[in-house]
Amino acid sequence: MVGPLFDEPSSFDRDAFAGRLRKLAAQSIFVGTSSWKYAGWIGQIYDRSRYLTRGRFSRKQFEASCLEEYSRIFPTVCGDFAFYQFPTPEFWQRLFLQAGPDFRFAFKVPEQITGSDHGTFLDSELLKAMFLRPLWPHHQRTALLIFEFTAMPEAQRETFLEKLAPFLGSLPPQFRYAVEVRNPELLIPEYFACLRDHGVAHVYNAWTRMPEISEQIELPESATADFTVCRALLRRGRPYEQAVRQFTPYTEIRDPNPEARQAMRVLIGKALESGRTAFLFVNNRLEGNAPLTILSLMDS
Repeated sequence: MVGPLFDEPSSFDRDAFAGRLRKLAAQSIFVGTSSWKYAGWIGQIYDRSRYLTRGRFSRKQFEASCLEEYSRIFPTVCGDFAFYQFPTPEFWQRLFLQAGPDFRFAFKVPEQITGSDHGTFLDSELLKAMFLRPLWPHHQRTALLIFEFTAMPEAQRETFLEKLAPFLGSLPPQFRYAVEVRNPELLIPEYFACLRDHGVAHVYNAWTRMPEISEQIELPESATADFTVCRALLRRGRPYEQAVRQFTPYTEIRDPNPEARQAMRVLIGKALESGRTAFLFVNNRLEGNAPLTILSLMDS
């Protein structure tokens, strides 16, 4: 079906946008999105004409090949897909071939490792065998691995840090790691100390039940590594399903979030001032359109 989803907006300057992102990347500030297969970005990030089959838009062709075009504009992306699977070596090979040599990937670690209701919770040997080993040939282009821990009940939170410390200590040092928690109760000195002891970053995250990113930045000792990670996912108080209904197909900003934008600008400013590497990933579900949210960070 051809309609407004595939119109080509005239006001989005891809080349200028890409240039500004490259300038930040040259200063070790890598800004990208959470995932990339969004047809709603056609006319902004993507050129519709590249994905036509017999004159009609092919979603299959788009999803199979749009990473190549994405990587011409952005220096990095967060591969959320890895949360749901252990990709094969063949999958990794195909994925990395789609992007240029300077492009850097971040990946969420599979939920079999981070889900507290799994029998393989924090199983470092499974992680090494099923995830890190197949990924190893591409480790130099893997900028970051993110452990996303979904909200845990109180009984599991009580032993979380006891299990997390030896797990982090067993990880290969060739990768860079970050931890994202979804329980505000875990943002305590012991949590930050655990990450700092292992050189692992706390992910400053905007999510339904978490404090605002700005509040997390102000927490003492929240900067736990020599690099910074931020994932701007959802407005506080808004469930994921509601955001999907409200913002699909992600063609425009529908609910600006000035506080989240300003917090990300603060993180960028702190990284530039300190010389730290920073990774910031913006989700469509934050405001409705991740590329335009990112553009707003550079326009102010």
